[in-house]
Amino acid sequence: MFIFTWLNEQVLKMTWLSEAVHKLVEEVFGLDVQSRIGSSLHFYIYDVIKIFILLSVLIFSISYIQSFFPPERTRKILGNFKGITANILGALLGTITPFCSCSSIPLFIGFTSAGLPIGVTFSFLISSPLVDLASVLLLASIFNWRIAIAYVVVGLILAVLGGSLISWLKLEKYVESFVYSNKVLDMPQETLTVKDRLAFSKEQVLDIIKKVWLYILIGVGIGAAIHNWIPETWITAILGQDKWYSVLLATVVGIPMYADIFGTLPIAEALVSKGVGIGTALAFMMAVTALSLPSMILLKKVVKKELLIIFAGIVTLGILIIGYAFNAFGHIFL
Repeated sequence: MFIFTWLNEQVLKMTWLSEAVHKLVEEVFGLDVQSRIGSSLHFYIYDVIKIFILLSVLIFSISYIQSFFPPERTRKILGNFKGITANILGALLGTITPFCSCSSIPLFIGFTSAGLPIGVTFSFLISSPLVDLASVLLLASIFNWRIAIAYVVVGLILAVLGGSLISWLKLEKYVESFVYSNKVLDMPQETLTVKDRLAFSKEQVLDIIKKVWLYILIGVGIGAAIHNWIPETWITAILGQDKWYSVLLATVVGIPMYADIFGTLPIAEALVSKGVGIGTALAFMMAVTALSLPSMILLKKVVKKELLIIFAGIVTLGILIIGYAFNAFGHIFL
């Protein structure tokens, strides 16, 4: 238990980094960390460095594992399963693909054109931006393991049920015809050396960092502002746990935005610290990552409006249920 606590505090929460930034703010910048400016600066520097360190290490590790499972090999594995088992595997596959919703859509096209059931590809499409191993550990570092694990479980359930429902409704006819006619090369996987896999992992880290760094900086900045400058009474008056519409409002506000889950986590952290229900904060985070307007526009290019509306409706309903459930039982996890 002592070792687990130490790892949680020093590796995930990085208390050593918090203490180092504390000294930096006070001794170098000459600011009191109890003041608004000092506290904001501490929040910003600490969260930015922590997120980038965790993100780099996790993406590198996950990418190394991914190098053993290229898309064609993954398609063959998934093709051996049917029904809800295939949906579960599709959702689990999404957890080891650290992509935003827009980046997941090319893989969705590849899987669909390769002959995988549409429900399985939608299970992947839901879980990939919503639940991945990196976000799980970041959630644990910001909140705790109970919330992180609960978030993963409900995210996977949403992905499996959503994909299964789309499969049951037999909506294949609402996928654009060019997706099915898109050719997929069935070539033997080239044997990669350890050096090749390490190089691939490094490239993945750099590629993802390039895509998300701005969202992280903006997200942490918003989080610092909420945490130190916006009065708690203002936040709770709009998104307080006693407001029945808080989850609905957070979901609606999140949809037009576009950010990676790593950029929304600091905002969720700040909202919860101001008295917002954990379910409301998670609903906002899930809406931004799974239902962002840019990803819906991109998805519209490959599916017809009927399927797009059904997909968005399923995910929105799932997010609302999850948000209200976490608000009702959030005390168990905090």
